[in-house]
Amino acid sequence: MATILVTGGAGYIGSHTVRALLDAGDSVVVVDDLSRGHREAVDPRAEFVQADAGDRERLAALLTGRPFDAVIHFAGLIAVGESMADPARYHHGNVVKSAALFDVLRAHGVTRVVFSSSAAVYGEPETVPIPEDHPLRPTSVYGETKLWVERMLAHYARAYGFRYVALRYFNAAGAHPDGTLGEAHDPETHLIPLAIGAALGTRPPLRIFGTDYPTPDGTAIRDYIHVCDLADAHLLAVRHLLAGAPGGVYNVGTGRGHSVREVLAAAELVTGRPVPAVEAPRRPGDPARLVAAPDRIRRELGWEPRYGLEDILRHAWRWHSRQGGGRSGSAGGWPGG
Repeated sequence: MATILVTGGAGYIGSHTVRALLDAGDSVVVVDDLSRGHREAVDPRAEFVQADAGDRERLAALLTGRPFDAVIHFAGLIAVGESMADPARYHHGNVVKSAALFDVLRAHGVTRVVFSSSAAVYGEPETVPIPEDHPLRPTSVYGETKLWVERMLAHYARAYGFRYVALRYFNAAGAHPDGTLGEAHDPETHLIPLAIGAALGTRPPLRIFGTDYPTPDGTAIRDYIHVCDLADAHLLAVRHLLAGAPGGVYNVGTGRGHSVREVLAAAELVTGRPVPAVEAPRRPGDPARLVAAPDRIRRELGWEPRYGLEDILRHAWRWHSRQGGGRSGSAGGWPGG
């Protein structure tokens, strides 16, 4: 149906999206340097190119003489804490390399882009659920770099005719329902895989970062979205651009938040095992609540999430319990471990 270039397609969200595109009949070329992704996570139906998404020469060679209908740009760095400790790495990895990619796309007439953004662009929210027109005041370098790339795309849209969709993720979680693709990266930083690892005894007790937030149980609240629902959002975003729509910015979340303690309780129900946990101080840059207002994506793209928290945990448990199968990287952040 369409030919799509996917940067970072060997990562967690990228690999699930590649599979969704292929299942929908699209032709997919994946560009990934495998610094954090996994080659075995890339669906064998896709063409794979091991390259840095900011390598102008390799990208130009790939695009020369090959018509791509759109690009989905996942490639980038994603850890809030790491971004605060090493901002130069995030400026280069997320902003400079994105600029290189967009310049090569422009030179080859590829102007439809779906960008992997983040709810981190909002910072500490003034209202919850958070609408897309909420003030943008990131509290981390990671969030700043995502916002800068969004602004870069807006500039390229005005000056060069780009049409783009920026998807502001809330907390991606879970695994493919068939158990063949899931979340596995090193180091692991996400609540659900760490909780499951603690339950399995393959990881140490979970650290709960912050128990004094202004929330009902004192732990931070996040909007958890199933990775396959998130993949569906990318597919709809591509279709939206291919249909000639101008694009825009969309939250991708369920509109419902769960605290860290609620997630751990649900994990214990799904796994039938206790989740050992210890309390720890808050981490810098972690807001108390991040919950999406997803009305715009539902209204304009027709997107609806299929899975809830129990499904997320059940599919993640199936994946991690297999101790094998496909592997993939990760994206996003959470205040729980």
